[in-house]
Amino acid sequence: MTYVEDFASGENVLAPRAWLDDDSGRLALNGDWSFRLSPTVADAPDDLKDPDTSGWDTIAVPGHWQLSGYGAPAYTNIDYPFPLEPPYVPTDNPTGDYVRVVTVPADWDGARIVLRFEGVDSRFAVFVNGSEVGWSSGSRLPSEFDITSLVAPGKEARIAVRVHQWSLGSYVEDQDMWWLSGIFREVNLLALRPDAPTDVFVKAAWDHIDGNGTLLVESDVPGTVSVPELGLSVTTGEHVRVEGVEPWSAEVPRLYDAVLRTAGGEVRLRIGFRTVAVVDGIFTVNGNRVLFNGVNRHEFHPDRGRALTEQDMLDDVLIMKRAGINAVRTSHYPPHPHFLALCDEYGLYVIDECDLETHGFGYEPQPPKLPNPVMDPRFRDDLVDRMRRTVHRDKNHPSIVIWSLGNECGMGSNLKDMYDAVKELDPSRPVHYERDTEAEFVDIYSRMYTSPEGCAEIGADTSLYRNLPFILCEYGHAMGNGPGGLVDYREVFEKYPRCQGGFIWEFIDHGLRTTIDGREVYAYGGDFGETIHDGNFVCDGLLFPDRTPSPGMHEYIKVIEPLRIVADGNRVSITNRYEVLDTSHLRFTLSLEAEGEVIGGGGLQVPVIAPGETVSVELPPEIEKERGAGRPETWLTVTAELADATSWADAGHRVAWGQIRLDEPALAAAVPAGSPAEGTVGVQGIDIAGLRNIRLDVWRAPIDNDAIPGVAAAWREQGLHRVQHRIVSQGEREGAWEVVTRTAPPALQWGLRSTWRWTAVENGLVLELSVVPEGLFPEVLPRLGITFELPKVERVEWFGTGPNEAYVDTREAAAVGKYSATVAELQTPYVRPQENGHRVDTRWTRLDGLRIEAVDELFGLTVRDWTTQALEAAEHTADLVPGDTTYVTLDIAQTGVGTAACGPSLPDRDKLKTAPAALTLRFTR
Repeated sequence: MTYVEDFASGENVLAPRAWLDDDSGRLALNGDWSFRLSPTVADAPDDLKDPDTSGWDTIAVPGHWQLSGYGAPAYTNIDYPFPLEPPYVPTDNPTGDYVRVVTVPADWDGARIVLRFEGVDSRFAVFVNGSEVGWSSGSRLPSEFDITSLVAPGKEARIAVRVHQWSLGSYVEDQDMWWLSGIFREVNLLALRPDAPTDVFVKAAWDHIDGNGTLLVESDVPGTVSVPELGLSVTTGEHVRVEGVEPWSAEVPRLYDAVLRTAGGEVRLRIGFRTVAVVDGIFTVNGNRVLFNGVNRHEFHPDRGRALTEQDMLDDVLIMKRAGINAVRTSHYPPHPHFLALCDEYGLYVIDECDLETHGFGYEPQPPKLPNPVMDPRFRDDLVDRMRRTVHRDKNHPSIVIWSLGNECGMGSNLKDMYDAVKELDPSRPVHYERDTEAEFVDIYSRMYTSPEGCAEIGADTSLYRNLPFILCEYGHAMGNGPGGLVDYREVFEKYPRCQGGFIWEFIDHGLRTTIDGREVYAYGGDFGETIHDGNFVCDGLLFPDRTPSPGMHEYIKVIEPLRIVADGNRVSITNRYEVLDTSHLRFTLSLEAEGEVIGGGGLQVPVIAPGETVSVELPPEIEKERGAGRPETWLTVTAELADATSWADAGHRVAWGQIRLDEPALAAAVPAGSPAEGTVGVQGIDIAGLRNIRLDVWRAPIDNDAIPGVAAAWREQGLHRVQHRIVSQGEREGAWEVVTRTAPPALQWGLRSTWRWTAVENGLVLELSVVPEGLFPEVLPRLGITFELPKVERVEWFGTGPNEAYVDTREAAAVGKYSATVAELQTPYVRPQENGHRVDTRWTRLDGLRIEAVDELFGLTVRDWTTQALEAAEHTADLVPGDTTYVTLDIAQTGVGTAACGPSLPDRDKLKTAPAALTLRFTR
């Protein structure tokens, strides 16, 4: 058995230590390396002690070889793409050789020279100047090798690295992501001078009772720590009280610059004073209950995979801060250390997770599967070592408030040993592990995708699970169109103190940019010819692959916004949901609109609101006089925005908003008198002012939350995707032209009988539609409405909810107003095409010259340049090509979107139950 299949974590690897910003000599080895890929380990020549690279290719480091033209990416969620027979790996094990020749700086004489790798996937061996140095695994953890005896300052050094796609480590790195190989993080050559610190542990706490801090800095080399802003100078190992210090939190990420000086060198520190504690079942930071408005974040870029730049990491942090997100779970491995430094600086709570997942083994040992590695003693030392390496590297980040043992590994004694290792190294932080379902040894009780009702049961009964704080480490699965129902979770989190929020799965779609049939697309599982894959399950983020926010992100921003702004009689009620901030950094503005037209506005004077407090504010007289003034539908929008620029957003950035309706909703208007619209009906439908092929619509292109849990399959069994239409009768009846149709699927005994009453009025027609189900009809419909065709429409204007798509359970972010967009702009480019673009509660719309308005009940509006059938058949957005026809759907109602692709089923409240229904519309030119 070679080292590729060894149960150890490495050989000749230096002990783990903290990631430090020090003055050690550093030579970055990023850039071009000579590269050779062999299809198997056996095919890789045994020449790395003195390789001739004259015929080799060149590859960029950091990077993945599959994204550089060698092999192909592969995506699986659970199943391993190789047989489960640890420690063995496939003979077909692609092996990449990297070689770089560098000159060791001449002034490094007398220093210990260390070769450091920040991340290599999967297992790798190192050779320097013809000598074998050692090997290591733990793909997303650093590895260091002492090569002092093998190199000479001022001389060239030949560094060769052999990287294997598969290794024993692959069995414990079954994270839900693309399998990508290579040196994907930085490589550095370091010069560690004698008497220079190499491992430092900053322990900075804050007492919320007396407002003072404490500081202890431990170092492997003694020295003095200077904190100029505090006028503090203290020796390492000395525990001191620091008066008047400001605490660090995600909302106010106060950091103090410090320097540790020893005889041999300096380390620059950024100290955040904060204390994490679990008190009476509540997770607290600095004495305050924390509500995690979080996301799970994989490292991903559509072109570079997990090889992120510092700008990529900053982009992620700024997106989160601007969205009101306050926490990140690093799923499912430690991120690049620069990302954690940004979380310290900008303010994000972090659950730092070990590089561990064994999902493909299942949660319990069941034949024919082998015992999970977390219960296999052969894996014990490597798993404990991975946890120690995680803690050591990241221990100095105040943003890290919880350690996590890993993800989806079932239960086993190795996990308990990992927990014990964390507590030995750092007892100051709680430890999380979701699959400890009975809370046997964790400090946080955690679940995935529990329904709001299930969360409420846990919140209400403090006798459960040792009364530990409860978080959802994953919820609100953001795959495709969704997630829906997020506001239900927010209500539970606010009602039960023990329920302390959670982390949306996940932050970004992992669509890899590529070309298929000459068209650029974002690829998902199967697009690279994988025989085992999980399709577009890798695209389940709040951001599209290019980091554009999806409608789900806009919805989440609204649900978690830090202020609640609602009507309070004739006043406005504002609740401060911040943890520590008052509202002195915000200004409040008003915008008054009548049927979408701005008729007034200005500022709103709001007293400073303390965290957790609510105030009721009187509206200005000029606004109040508009109440019930006989105007059209009138809405007041109250916005809270940043008064001044911050490190993460400009002044004027919207933080929260709320709408208040000022007019009295009118009674349903009577249908205008007119004459029967005789002659407008044909066998295939109705041709009115350019409308063609008008008919009842009950089908939508299944969203991921329909398809994956089998809801769409059940709808197909009920024939909803292939209904046929029949005209039962037509003629003048009671002052209208009445057409009765029946919509039903072949071979089944149910249908929808629809009565279409058309009345000609000035410049148009009024439609009174009533629908009655007959027979053994389905309990739930995807949608119910009418669809028709128009000659190509360029621009759509509407008064209703917007600007983005909204469904019955994703409407928190939808503001009532007047909007305008091209048909192309109305589409949401989900990586796998599906139902999208619906605007719930539309009052009226104008499609070029055609105006459609609700006479009584509001309608849902969808406008596309392709049919539902084309949308359903498409595999990528590039498959959808506009033609000369625009397709319009006006819904009476539509089933909600939910989060059932990975989560609870859609609640009955959001299902469109089959029942008699009606809709009245006015069509005018």
